[in-house]
Amino acid sequence: MRIPRQAARVAVLDPAGAVFMFRYDNEEVGVHWALPGGGMDPGETPLQAAGRESREETGWTDIELGGTVLCLWEHDFTRAGVPVRQHEHIFLAYGPRRETAGALRLSQAAEGILGGRWWSPGDMSEAVERLWPPQLPALLAAVRRDGPPAAPVELGHVSNGSTGTSP
Repeated sequence: MRIPRQAARVAVLDPAGAVFMFRYDNEEVGVHWALPGGGMDPGETPLQAAGRESREETGWTDIELGGTVLCLWEHDFTRAGVPVRQHEHIFLAYGPRRETAGALRLSQAAEGILGGRWWSPGDMSEAVERLWPPQLPALLAAVRRDGPPAAPVELGHVSNGSTGTSP
C-alpha cells in the first residue's frame, strides 16, 4: 500500500522558453530530471507549497507565481523507505536565466539533488535521461505556441517504468 502525498512544483521558464530542472538519481527510478518543488506542509495550499519549495531549492526569491497550473499528475516512488503515491500540481512561472544560489548546494545534496540546468526546447527533444513528468516537453511546447492552458492538463497516474512500483 502506498501512502498518499501532496506536492507542488514550478516550471520556471526563462525569456527564451528554457525551463529549469534538477537532476536526481535513485535506484527505483534511475537518473531523471524534475522541476523545483516538493511536498506540501500541513495547512499549505499547492500554490504556497510551490513558492516555498522553489525558494528553498533555488534561492530565487523574486519568482512570482501567478497561480496558473500547467498540469496535475500522480506517480509512485519510495521516499525515506516509505512507498508513496504523490499527487502534484505543477505551476508555471517566468524569470531570468541564472544559476541557483551557491550556498544551497549542501541542502540540495541532502534532498538528493545532483545538480541543475536550463533545458531549451531543443535540449528537451533530444533528452537521453528521463524528464518528469514525461509529458513535460509537449506541455511546454503547447505553452510556447498557444500560451498557458485555460485549465490544468490532467495527466493521471504515470508509471515510473520500474517493476514492482505500481499497486
